[in-house]
Amino acid sequence: NYSAFLEKKEEFLHAQSRRQEALENLVHSEIEWLRRGAKARTRKSKARIDKAEELIGELADLNARTRSANAQIDFSATDRKTKRLIELDNVTCEIGGRTLFERLNFIITAGMRVGLVGANGSGKTSLLRLLRDEWTPTRGEIHRADWLRIVYFDQSRQLDMNMTLRRALAPDGDSVIYQDRVIHVASWAAKFLFTGEQLSQPVERLSGGERARVLIAQLMLQPADVLLLDEPTNDLDIPTLEILEESLLEFRGSLVLVTHDRYMLDRISNIVLGLDGEGHAESFADYAQWESWQEERKPGVKEPFRPASQVPGSSQSGAASKKKLSYLEAREYTGIEQRIAAAEQKLQAKRADLEDPAIASDGARLVVAHAAMEAAQKDLDALYARWAELEEKAGSLPTSHR
Repeated sequence: NYSAFLEKKEEFLHAQSRRQEALENLVHSEIEWLRRGAKARTRKSKARIDKAEELIGELADLNARTRSANAQIDFSATDRKTKRLIELDNVTCEIGGRTLFERLNFIITAGMRVGLVGANGSGKTSLLRLLRDEWTPTRGEIHRADWLRIVYFDQSRQLDMNMTLRRALAPDGDSVIYQDRVIHVASWAAKFLFTGEQLSQPVERLSGGERARVLIAQLMLQPADVLLLDEPTNDLDIPTLEILEESLLEFRGSLVLVTHDRYMLDRISNIVLGLDGEGHAESFADYAQWESWQEERKPGVKEPFRPASQVPGSSQSGAASKKKLSYLEAREYTGIEQRIAAAEQKLQAKRADLEDPAIASDGARLVVAHAAMEAAQKDLDALYARWAELEEKAGSLPTSHR
C-alpha cells in the first residue's frame, strides 16, 4: 500500500544511486578525454565520441528517471468554466435492503478534491458508481453539468489479456493524440517505461504494475472534468506510484479519491466525505475531523465534536503553522513553485541541446552542453530542496512523507 511505498521508496532510490555512481565515473573520464580536444578524424575516435555521447545521454536519462520516479503521467483536465459539476440532492443508496447512505446532499465543484473515506462495505464504490451514472439512486436526484466528462480509474483494472501491448496503448493505429500532439506508439510506450521489444507482447505477460501503467496510459488520452479513483495505488510499482501522486496534485480538474491510506488522502484531498456504513454521510475539512467525528459518536464519549478550527491537524491549524515562516520566507514560499516551473523549462531546453546532432558530433560543444545541463539540474535540485524545507517548516506536509 501507499504507506509501505513510502518506506520502500528510499530503498529504491538508494539502489538507483549506486547504479548511477558507476556510470558517473565512466562519464567523467570520457568528458575529460573530450575536453582534451578529441576530434572525429579516425573511425576509432568517432566511435569513442559516439560512445561518450551515448553514456552522457544514458546518465542524463537515469538522473531524470530517478528524480521523476521513472514515468511521466499527466492526466488531462478540460477547460470547463462551470462551477457546479455534480450535485447530489437528498440521495439515498440501498442495496439488498441495507441502507449505505441516505439523504446525502453534496456538490462537487470545479477544482474540488474529495477524499472518500469509510470502512469496507460503507458504500464508497457504490457512490462512485452513482457519480459516473452507472447506477441510479434509490431515492433522490443527481444533477450533472452538460457534457460533463468523467474518467473512472477502476480498482479491478480490466484489460484484454490477449491484446498486444501495442494495441492496448494505441488502439487505432501506430500513434496516439495527446494534448493536441501526435505521438508514435513507441514513444508513448517509452513514456511508461516500456521497451520497443515489449510492444508485441500480450498484456497477460505484463506485471501488475505494468498493467496499471497501461490503464493509466489509456486514461491519459481522455480529457476529464472529474477524475474518479477507486484504490488507485493497488498493484502499482514504486516508480509509477510516486509519479501518480504528483500527477494527481497537478491535475487541474476535480477528483474523488477512494483510498485507505491517510498519507495519500492528506496529500491529495482538500475535503473529506465520510461514510459510516450505517446510513450517515458527513463532509469534513480533513481526515482529522473525520476521526474526531467517529470518536465523538462512540458509546460513552461525551466530548462534543470540534469544528475545523479546533481539530488538531485541520486546515486552520495547518494555516496557523505557516506562521512559523518569517515574512521573507513566506514571500519566497509563495513564489517558489513558479521558480521551479521556470527551472524545469530551462533544464528541458538544455537536455534538448544534448540531442542536437550538430552538438552531439562535436566533442567540445558536447562538453559545454553537458556542463550547462548539469548546472541547470543543480539549480532545479536546489529549488526542490528549498521548497521541501519551506513545506516542512510550514507544516503542510506529513513528516513521514518527506
